[in-house]
Amino acid sequence: MKGYLTSYAGLFGTRPAGEPSISRIQIPLIQRDYAQGRPEALVEEVRLGFLEVLLDAIAGGEPVGLDFVYGKIHGTTLLPLDGQQRLTTLFLLHWYVASAADRLEPGAAWTRLSYETRASARLFGERLVARPLPQNQDVPSAWIIDQPWYLHVWRNDPTIQAMLVMIDAIHQQIHRRLPELDAVAAWQRLTDAEKPAVSFYLLPLDDMESDEQLYIKMNSRGKPLTTFENFKARFEQDIAYSGRADEFAHKIDGPWSDLLWPFHGGDNLVDDEFVSYLTFVTEICELRDGRVESGPLGPRARAVFGAGNPRAGDHLDFLFGAFDKWRDAEHIGTTMGDVLSTSLPGQDGYDWQKVVWFGITDTDVFDQCLHDTRFNLQQSLLLYAFLLHLIEDTVDFPRRLRTLRNLVSASEVRNDYMPALIQDVAQVIVHDDLDAVTRFNSNQVADERRKQQFLAACPELASVLFRLEDHPILRGATSAFELYGDSFRRRAEAFESAFTEPQHWRGLTGALLTFGDYQRQRPGSSGWQFGTSDPEDDTVWRYLLTGTTYRNLSATRAVLSELLDGLASAGGDVVAYCERVTVAWLAERECRQYFDWRYYLVKYPEMRSGTTGIYYGVDGELGYSMCMLRTVRLSGYYRDPILLAVWLLSEADDRVTDPWFFGYEWHPRWLELLHSNAGMRSISDGFELYRPEDEALHPSFLAVCQQHNVVTTADGELLLKIEQQDHGDGPVDLTDRVVAGATFLRDLLEAGL
Repeated sequence: MKGYLTSYAGLFGTRPAGEPSISRIQIPLIQRDYAQGRPEALVEEVRLGFLEVLLDAIAGGEPVGLDFVYGKIHGTTLLPLDGQQRLTTLFLLHWYVASAADRLEPGAAWTRLSYETRASARLFGERLVARPLPQNQDVPSAWIIDQPWYLHVWRNDPTIQAMLVMIDAIHQQIHRRLPELDAVAAWQRLTDAEKPAVSFYLLPLDDMESDEQLYIKMNSRGKPLTTFENFKARFEQDIAYSGRADEFAHKIDGPWSDLLWPFHGGDNLVDDEFVSYLTFVTEICELRDGRVESGPLGPRARAVFGAGNPRAGDHLDFLFGAFDKWRDAEHIGTTMGDVLSTSLPGQDGYDWQKVVWFGITDTDVFDQCLHDTRFNLQQSLLLYAFLLHLIEDTVDFPRRLRTLRNLVSASEVRNDYMPALIQDVAQVIVHDDLDAVTRFNSNQVADERRKQQFLAACPELASVLFRLEDHPILRGATSAFELYGDSFRRRAEAFESAFTEPQHWRGLTGALLTFGDYQRQRPGSSGWQFGTSDPEDDTVWRYLLTGTTYRNLSATRAVLSELLDGLASAGGDVVAYCERVTVAWLAERECRQYFDWRYYLVKYPEMRSGTTGIYYGVDGELGYSMCMLRTVRLSGYYRDPILLAVWLLSEADDRVTDPWFFGYEWHPRWLELLHSNAGMRSISDGFELYRPEDEALHPSFLAVCQQHNVVTTADGELLLKIEQQDHGDGPVDLTDRVVAGATFLRDLLEAGL
């Protein structure tokens, strides 16, 4: 039989002599399920691209041809062997537009499309075309599912579920792209017998081979187009207005493919690599437009580079530059490797003139963009910086990139901040203008200004400063340091000696306290931030030393400076130095009987064992009743550091409840004896006690109390009193309360309590 040009509705019309008449379309058993409505990302991109073509045509654009539909005709029934997907989509589009135009006639010839593959899909189609879609529905599929004729078992039918997805996609695309669509006019264009908006060639096949043989042959000639192939074909049309479509076609099949070829993932194809890099470039352009988008590449690229975007020309320039500025894979590797490093100070390969970009394990960020599914926002900013450098031919790039590294490391980088951060990257890399930066952390911007002034006065100390910036705790922030000449050199070197090895941290948390109150109050909280002895978490030290303004770090900076000066003078043996200053300081305190909270934290390392370095005291004051946090909130379990030290020193072990607590800092925290339920808690002037619940144990309990300095307060409470003296800033213990508490606890246990 001879093929002919027709439309979906035209298939069912009267045909000239010699052309077969069709009254019904039946999808044969050998065909797969309806696939254009599947939810996968690749299918979604194809679906949206196909709908865009169809909807543009019915809205009054250029008519579109859909190539050939092959099939066999039995009587007046068309059995499509190729074209099932397009015919089903056209069937659903006709139903949707007919509903909107009030032209749905349940008996109309075009409604006679059914699936032989499943009785359920056939019944669904029959019931669907018998009822128009009300025009006040936001989600058509929800309305359909809610109808009494919709069967619950259909939720497991892939063809029906795919049809629902397609119906929703038609609805969404019309409301997004064509909100003013004239449904009546669209219906007329769709069903026009002379010039239909959408047409195809029907090619009836003879009966020489079986349906199965023909289907196998026709579907073995190739495989579906990849995402990249779909994108490339449409993108050339999208940028035809610019006059660069031919240039794009030449480069993407020529020099750009050559550029990406060494990066293929072993499959000898670079389609996936093209999609990854084009997605990155498109996203950067979206951010430059002030938008954060997601979804398939095709529609996003159209919105960025298409004629409808006033900045499309600039974006095309950036797209071409993002490829053209790289000569080859070797150029990419050397450009990044000459500036970036993954080696930290003290490690083999460290070079202070290179930039350690924290969080990457390889300097080839281009390759990571192509292949690493964990390629993050910080890496996007880094790759964008390299592209700006190449496209704009910037000067002093390593220093500017170091500044950017410092800003990124100190800032919160998240999706909704990215448009502003992209602008900031350009201000730093292209213009070297910190004053124009708006989104990066303002404290770090101020720190960068101080460092610029410092290097202008002391350029010979650049290697010292950069090495300090590269320390994994500081990550570019130096507000915990005074930037003064020779003292800065000594302190920077001492800092690296002291803080690089985590096993030094417990000693440092004690030694720092001997020089003063180095802790600082956490913002919006009554908690206090100290360092940590946890060797697995350097973020605590980073937050303590970098996470606030230069002014707020004044006390921390002063104490740290004293410690580092002493360590530098002592020759750099961190363990010996911390031990020496700690022992001397404790001896001085004991000599003058001055046992304040700092004394206890220095003397008893377990009182500095909280992993977060966060402490709370009653009314925000650190004293003899504190909480040492394991997590960052009081809602998690934590220790009372003094009770912990008492318990451990007493060697009570499991005869006393393991002292974990939770709740507000002013909640009473009791160290309880398991046998008697007697208890003790640390308060400002000693240990408050409570008697055993069993009155038979009271005599033994009171006998122990008589052996110690236990008094009855005006409130009738028992108090193991610790002698104190007020030195002008509140009462301070004259004896070690941890020793007194542990001795009392041991005596209670020896008394059978």
